[in-house]
Amino acid sequence: MKKKAFQRGLLGFPLGVFIGYTITILISLFIADGDYSPCVPALVDEFGSETGAVVFQAAMCGILGSAFAVASLIWEKENWSIIKQTGIYFLVASITMFPIAYFTRWMERSVSGFLLYFGIFAAVFVFMWVIQYCIWRKKIKSINQKIEERT
Repeated sequence: MKKKAFQRGLLGFPLGVFIGYTITILISLFIADGDYSPCVPALVDEFGSETGAVVFQAAMCGILGSAFAVASLIWEKENWSIIKQTGIYFLVASITMFPIAYFTRWMERSVSGFLLYFGIFAAVFVFMWVIQYCIWRKKIKSINQKIEERT
């Protein structure tokens, strides 16, 4: 289990960086009026240079990717209920996401900023969970149907 977690963490780091950069490209295309916006201006101000801010943000995206990749092992705990898996995964994701969002200035540093970010995070989490649940439910029904046909 430790080896699997380590491997996933290693794979998750570059994936997190890739996703982070993809998001900055999409934001730049649709919001930044044609200019590339690699990170929040407040982060550049905090670091004193765009390069420092971008390096920090890339590292944080990598850590986020690693954490989510390792946390995906939770879904393989077959003796846990779906509610327990979901709750623990949400907790791990939140504990990882919110400090990173705070330090990279992806959220406003206020109670209202936290609540807004949490609301968006929870909505995206629920949306993705429902999609995954429906996909796996359909796959399981298909597998069960094939088993019934063979017997």
